[in-house]
Amino acid sequence: MPSDATTLAPGRASTAPLVVRPAGRDARPVRHGAAVLLGPVALLAAWQLVVWLAPGAAVVSPSDVARAAAGAWARGDLPSALTTSLGRGVVGFALAVVIGTPLAIAVAHVRWFRTAFGPLLKGLVVLPSVAWVPAAVLWFGLTDATVYFVVLMGSVPSVVNGLVAGMAQVPPLYRRVGTVLGAGPLAMTRHVVLPAALPAYVAGLRQGWAFSWRSLMGAELIAGGGRLGVGLGALLQEGRALGDLATVLVAMLLILTVGVLAELFAFAPLEGRLARRRGLDPRAAR
Repeated sequence: MPSDATTLAPGRASTAPLVVRPAGRDARPVRHGAAVLLGPVALLAAWQLVVWLAPGAAVVSPSDVARAAAGAWARGDLPSALTTSLGRGVVGFALAVVIGTPLAIAVAHVRWFRTAFGPLLKGLVVLPSVAWVPAAVLWFGLTDATVYFVVLMGSVPSVVNGLVAGMAQVPPLYRRVGTVLGAGPLAMTRHVVLPAALPAYVAGLRQGWAFSWRSLMGAELIAGGGRLGVGLGALLQEGRALGDLATVLVAMLLILTVGVLAELFAFAPLEGRLARRRGLDPRAAR
């Protein structure tokens, strides 16, 4: 009698098993989407509950924030601020990757360079990027150079340290096999070390983007406006100066939304692709 995983055609024996998928597999995307929405829905419910329980407190309701967002969008303030900050964030992060990747390779492979600059790059990670804003304003004035300098100082060390950590964890066997196959220093780095270090590199990129976005908001918050234009950080400061809590919350929610979308549509898919290429379950990796 055939088992649940195989069927026998009439008149002949079947040699190929018929795999039966679990009944709940098709429902996984639906459950995942519901789980992603659970956090924002719970946050909105708790927020509205606070408004109901403390009507006299300095708290605006979600509907007030939604009306403020709609008004700012209709006036063009919100699209302009969002476009300005996104453009700066993407350009700054791209520059951090272009600068940080070769710098990390140098730190990992050149001993004197690692001895001289390795501790400094690790120390820069713990230095708040907003501490660079006053010096950057004095050096570059209220220009885009100030913003990009602060972004780079906040994100480059994270990119460098992530890739260096990944290259340090490459098993020595990989390098020995590469040497046996005739790989020189450049080929070893390109075809052996960097692919093996990709998971740690992606983790460094994720942290680098987070530091880049945070650094950008800090720079715009302190030195925004004027010739720099109005980004989300400057919009946040403008709302505070006007005592407009709804505008402050709109800016905060947009800053948070950009971070969440970058994780969901950029870093999480990239991490999942790397996990699948290594025969791992991306859901277990996350």
